[in-house]
Amino acid sequence: MARILALDYGKVRTGIAITDELQLIASGLTTVETKDLIPFLVDYLNQEEVETFVVGLPKQMDNTPSESEILIQPFLKKLSDKFPTIRVERQDERFTSKMAFQSMLDSGMKKKKRQDKAIIDEISATLILQAYLNRF
Repeated sequence: MARILALDYGKVRTGIAITDELQLIASGLTTVETKDLIPFLVDYLNQEEVETFVVGLPKQMDNTPSESEILIQPFLKKLSDKFPTIRVERQDERFTSKMAFQSMLDSGMKKKKRQDKAIIDEISATLILQAYLNRF
């Protein structure tokens, strides 16, 4: 079975998470600079089979799209054009950054490491992916 890959897309950095081959467990993979995201995905897909991309869907509390959705839309087009055989799904990402930070606190992570925004992005992608998996 192919994996599912989740993206916590950001203007500067994108957190990436991946499932195991049975699509049961979401794990953080890495964080890459957004400008390098497509080349990273090309390289990754040469090594691993991915059947679905799950991209975070930023929403306001009133359920309307957040301002960052404007940045994501052109990326979604590029993603679909570059990888036409891979399905793209969206997953509500409200509160993932706060939940990621809280999980870092709960795990006893040192303050210096908690300040690394790349780690927060990777954990956020993992939370997005796990929420997506929990839908089924």
